Amino acid sequence: MTPQFNRDAPVLEVRSLSKGFTMHHLGAQMAAFDDISFQLRAGEFLLLKGRNGAGKSTLLRALYRSYLPGGGEILFHSSHGVIDLARAADVDVSLLRKTEMGFVTQFLTARPRVSAEALVAEPLRLSGVAQEDALEQARHWLDAFGVKRTLWAAYPTTFSGGEQQKVNLARALILPQRLLLLDEPTASLDASARAALIDRLSELKSRGTAMVGVFHHPGDVAQLIDSEIDLTPDVKSLEERENVVV
Repeated sequence: MTPQFNRDAPVLEVRSLSKGFTMHHLGAQMAAFDDISFQLRAGEFLLLKGRNGAGKSTLLRALYRSYLPGGGEILFHSSHGVIDLARAADVDVSLLRKTEMGFVTQFLTARPRVSAEALVAEPLRLSGVAQEDALEQARHWLDAFGVKRTLWAAYPTTFSGGEQQKVNLARALILPQRLLLLDEPTASLDASARAALIDRLSELKSRGTAMVGVFHHPGDVAQLIDSEIDLTPDVKSLEERENVVV
């Protein structure tokens, strides 16, 4: 059964977040984004906009703590209490990723000799769902995203890019999370798979999952969007970003 999250509760509070990268071979530093602040409540969908290189994917990775931010706070209201993801211990971040935070990309990290259905069922099994029940739900979502039944027991490492992406979505969305981060998840998908994705996101949103997403075609999720942040810098700040020397 999909859990219900309190729609009146805050999920994420981002305060003055910044991130930059050191370009060692150039002896320079590049700012990805600076002074980003927003609040996200249960069931809200925030769209990140901006030109290529504006820092959209970098911001998602900072929220997921794949990148350490340069400054600011990422206050995640978890079931264990409020935790600043910008400063949390790696072990705590790992636990939250398994239980309360999801990240959906356009790429599947498949393991050799692991079937599609086993890969999709794994998040449920790790959360305590019995193996047969987890497999049953995995098959449901593989079917929903249009993966052929003949491929369910096959290894995704042998699949085409489009089929791998469908397996990736089924795995990433099978276990409802408090916070879901989406980085171009519609890339490589056909029309029916895109429709299945929007249906699933709509269902999760209605049950209180908070989402932050980057979409190449925002029209795909227009009906889900509650707010937007445009990360495209103005001309002056762009010049500052590209000409800061250490």
